[in-house]
Amino acid sequence: MTRLPDFRLETYFSRWEFTARHHLTASDVQTMTLGELLALADDEDRDAFENLPLGYTETFGDPALREVIAQMYECAGADDVICFAGAEEALYLAMNVLLGAGDHAVVVTPNYQAAETVPMALCEVTGVALDPDRDWALDLDEVAAAIRPNTRVVSVNFPNNPTGKVIDSDDFAALARLCDERDIHLFSDEVYRGLEHDPARILPQAADLSERALSLNVTSKALGLPGLRIGWITCRDRELRSRLERAKHYTTICNSAPSEVLARIALKARATLLDRNRGRIAFNLPAFEAFFAEFADDFEWRAPDGGCVAYPRYLGAEGVEEFCTRLVEEAGVLLLPASIYHSELTATPADRFRIGIGRRNPEEGLAAFASWMRARR
Repeated sequence: MTRLPDFRLETYFSRWEFTARHHLTASDVQTMTLGELLALADDEDRDAFENLPLGYTETFGDPALREVIAQMYECAGADDVICFAGAEEALYLAMNVLLGAGDHAVVVTPNYQAAETVPMALCEVTGVALDPDRDWALDLDEVAAAIRPNTRVVSVNFPNNPTGKVIDSDDFAALARLCDERDIHLFSDEVYRGLEHDPARILPQAADLSERALSLNVTSKALGLPGLRIGWITCRDRELRSRLERAKHYTTICNSAPSEVLARIALKARATLLDRNRGRIAFNLPAFEAFFAEFADDFEWRAPDGGCVAYPRYLGAEGVEEFCTRLVEEAGVLLLPASIYHSELTATPADRFRIGIGRRNPEEGLAAFASWMRARR
């Protein structure tokens, strides 16, 4: 197994996620119970779940689930989908299949740590940073300049974690064309797709733009069902999909059969779930706006373009790392400081923190946060 550094986010969460009283940095929307999800099932899927044989499933994923996933894309069919145990397995195996010694990758920062550490363990990697001074803009000229003759992958994530940035559709299409022109695989992490606050900002899916592109998605984030542990890659390159399947033989081999049926139910009800989750975010946002308005001297706040996380700036003299530590220790309010999103590839802001806006009743955590802030004055 490739040697990788500690996963900073998960290490931090292992200390605080289930002990902090107020989890204000969640990367997913509010989840639902098994009963609530089954209530959305049609008779056929409910019967399939209740009478499911608990044997092995197909490595590519349940055919009926792949059929439902394919309906989300304009140009892909069920044969273009391979399912995984969450998005992390998919990312890890894709990079190991696509990259090797002598290759090169380009990765946009800031990012989910595995997006850079996995390729860095395999080959040379160049980072291209979103610009915090220009509303986290992506400079396509910088991407083009970073590409080398041996570049095999360009990796992006929109809506971005942690910034919530969504670039323009024209820029995303231009990025896909740039990759095609250079015979590069565009790896597009699309796990927050569907939570754009303006529906006009929803990007096309990379797998619809290019036969070489890989679209990564999962039930965890936009649908709020991380406990299912079902992710997938959609890609129209059949030889590549075959290599992904063979790589999966060395990890999970196949997915959980109950989770695949439940994921099928969720994806059939995807419009309902996304409407609910966008509604929750819209309902929550005024509470966050009010909090940051009260403490405008302490923070710079901007609502995200999409997704359910934002990346405000902390202006205090002691710095964001000490601030977040004291906040969770003294008030029980959990945030993720900028060190979690430190990049080895580019400079990244050291004065930011991630806050989640998609969970139920954030007012309780914000009230504890506000009381602690007032007591510091």
